[in-house]
Amino acid sequence: MKVLGKVLKFGDNIDTDVILPGKYLVLTDPKELAKHAMEGLDKEFSKKAEKGVIIVAGENFGCGSSREHAPIALKNAGVKAIIAKSFARIFYRNAINIGLPVLECKEAFEKIEENDEVLIDLSNGEIIDKTKNLTLKFIPLPSFLLDILNQGGLIKKLKNSLK
Repeated sequence: MKVLGKVLKFGDNIDTDVILPGKYLVLTDPKELAKHAMEGLDKEFSKKAEKGVIIVAGENFGCGSSREHAPIALKNAGVKAIIAKSFARIFYRNAINIGLPVLECKEAFEKIEENDEVLIDLSNGEIIDKTKNLTLKFIPLPSFLLDILNQGGLIKKLKNSLK
């Protein structure tokens, strides 16, 4: 599985309240949630993300509450993948479960810049910064997680297995 997109960068400790402010938890439509993704940090995020982006972030991305709304808002806003130094574990699994690729690579934050074009090869554990002609390595995701992502998320995988 490969993912291509322009980079948007964020720092450390980006919590779920910043990813999707609590006042929007009453919304159930993923497209409506997407309109408010990251608005506390960047009012223009949804416009920037709509063409498809890859987030590169620091430590502890997705910390805070365990709300599934946060990765749903990001995915539906146009985020194709998230690369971070580290993730809050519940955010990590929520993202995988909804079909949003997440991967840890400490070097990426230091070496990849905002607006660089990046190609991620999830199967081979490579991030290629096409802007800088730079390749970074990460530990590839286990096959069972790649299977969930390839099928569009855990619910879709389970539905497919029941057919």
